[in-house]
Amino acid sequence: MKLAFVLFKYFPYGGLERDFLRIAKICQSRGHEIFVYSFIWEGDVPEGFNLTLIPVKGISNHQRISDFSNKFSQLVLNKEATERFDLVVGFNKMKDLDLYYAADPCYEAKVREQHGKLYRLGKRYKVFQGMEASVFARDKNVELLFISDIQMENFKKIYHTPAERFHSLPPGVDRSRIRPDNADEIRARVRNDLSLKEDDKLLLMIGTGYRRKGVDRAMEALASLSEPLRSKTYLLVAGEDKISKYKALAKKLGIENQVHLPGARDDVPELLLASDLFMHPARHENTGTVLLEAIAAGIPQVISGVCGYAFHIENAQAGKVLSEPFQQTQYNQVLADMLTSDDWQQWQDNALHYMRNSDIFSMPDKVSDIIEATGKQRSVANIYKNYQLD
Repeated sequence: MKLAFVLFKYFPYGGLERDFLRIAKICQSRGHEIFVYSFIWEGDVPEGFNLTLIPVKGISNHQRISDFSNKFSQLVLNKEATERFDLVVGFNKMKDLDLYYAADPCYEAKVREQHGKLYRLGKRYKVFQGMEASVFARDKNVELLFISDIQMENFKKIYHTPAERFHSLPPGVDRSRIRPDNADEIRARVRNDLSLKEDDKLLLMIGTGYRRKGVDRAMEALASLSEPLRSKTYLLVAGEDKISKYKALAKKLGIENQVHLPGARDDVPELLLASDLFMHPARHENTGTVLLEAIAAGIPQVISGVCGYAFHIENAQAGKVLSEPFQQTQYNQVLADMLTSDDWQQWQDNALHYMRNSDIFSMPDKVSDIIEATGKQRSVANIYKNYQLD
């Protein structure tokens, strides 16, 4: 098949973007042709991918997204293009998709929870709600691929979308995160590169969007530790955001020498092995694949209960999940307890046992299966439709 993959922006370190890339590569390995449409692309273009960057206009984000969606439809979904592509697979909500990979929560549910009627009069709301409705409305023919069953129920409730259009997916952890046989050797090397002593504690966070991930919460927890533990504990955040703001916060808390903000990193698997505790006190998190990456690496973690994949950590008994609503004092205490606990090895063993005995890797293969099945079904339907017209 000739497959069109469409997403607003691509950069190598985003969770949605990494999912897209792995799914597209598996489809490519099965013999399908891959065409990609976006308006921002950072990083290398994989060999064999046919990338088209669509220039967009607009001052605000919603204006640029709306312009991209309209231009994509004009460019791809004319008569000739319909014959060219078998399916259009979207990774953001927009019109004219055949399949949608749902990495984002329900926008309308968020609006109903956080905003009043006046907000609905704005152009931003009309653009995003219109795009969401074009995917989930009852009369649409979009197959919906979900990594979060909780979010799936939100969409069903609001849009009354037929249940048969939803596909529940297992997690899709990259197998490069699996703890290797020489993990101890890698840990020693990376910690030496980071100038860490044997009895130092390294807290690790991964992801873009520091406020959403709760970097400030992690900093406050680190600052709350008692001596001598505090002076032997360090926080490394691998991900992009406005770093200067958080450097200022670290200085204000008196931990500027213990907080490292290097931005996005390519050596995440090695950083996981070098760490002692994975931190993810997120304010909201649709799923949190990074939590399962930490499990695959055998790293204990302390996270907020709002994370969609928090139940995996609880089931694995691979760390601590905080109750909601979030309380900073509770997080501070749990961090101190875990850093001084004798259960670290047991948490690691539990994580690795869970990794070996659970399906946390197969999502890209399952999505590729659904893409192929949908292509076959629609091909047969089109043949039947053309036969009736004749």
